[in-house]
Amino acid sequence: MREVDVAVIGAGPTGLFAAYYAGFRGLTVAVIDALPEPGGQVTAMYPEKLILDVAGFPAVKGRELVANLVAQAAPFHPDYLLGVRAEKLSYVDGRPVVGLAGGEQLACGAVVVTGGLGSFTPRPLPVAESFTGSGIVYFVPQPTELTDRNVLIVGGGDSAFDWAATLAPLARSVTLTHRRDRFRAHAATVERVRDLPVRIVVNAEVTRLYGEEHVTGAELTVRGGPVETLPVDTVVAALGFTADLGPLAEWGLALDRRHILVDSAMATNLPRVFAAGDITEYPGKVRLIATGFGEAATAVNNAAVAIDPTAHLFPGHSSDGM
Repeated sequence: MREVDVAVIGAGPTGLFAAYYAGFRGLTVAVIDALPEPGGQVTAMYPEKLILDVAGFPAVKGRELVANLVAQAAPFHPDYLLGVRAEKLSYVDGRPVVGLAGGEQLACGAVVVTGGLGSFTPRPLPVAESFTGSGIVYFVPQPTELTDRNVLIVGGGDSAFDWAATLAPLARSVTLTHRRDRFRAHAATVERVRDLPVRIVVNAEVTRLYGEEHVTGAELTVRGGPVETLPVDTVVAALGFTADLGPLAEWGLALDRRHILVDSAMATNLPRVFAAGDITEYPGKVRLIATGFGEAATAVNNAAVAIDPTAHLFPGHSSDGM
């Protein structure tokens, strides 16, 4: 059984700041996330989107914000357990033990849950269910890997248009198709993509994929119009996600629908289990990344006292020793 002072469950912006703050407080920390990269939904859904409501940044791309948060925590050497789901919670001698998928157990002084919207699963592309080859993706963690590819993006939300804007200067061709003629994406983003070399096909569905080991083409059927076959090397299915608490729902946490109830110390109803970020609920809750940062610091400071009752709740400002 591995041991760590604080287990942070969720590697989104709030979780990454919690990892920094735990390190600042001299605590060892492990960051657990089912996704293969840090950044949570920011990395998965809008890495190239400008975020405008983080203090100190007039505008910052999602990917850059995540990179900066990882760099901020790096001096304290957090242990990243990525692509791994936290499944069970038990207690040994009053200390939480987090059971991970695969059977590993992590003994903790405290747990800080920063899971955003919880576990989220990409909505599948229906035509892909019968396609056995590769080339259908739901995230684009490394856009440069699609350089000189023919890319088909399916969807009409912010993620679809963000990927289109990102891939337009890299790919050989980019086609974005949506089953309606109205988009959920922000109007300014849509207009920006319209000015790029991106073909937009509306009122259309992908009705067939071609290829054996890898996708080579796609059939688009336009409502009331023609059927068209496109050369395609990669299909980006940006159809949104379904979210739920996953195994956390079975831990015995007090919940308000999909959110974890916390008090002003960000403490849950379970001993030594705290929560911060979008996953939490309390009177007056505002779901912003900026809010999550403050909640993470509150949760970690109170976790530090739970681990060591002689510790100070407020350790001083990080600039005090400068």
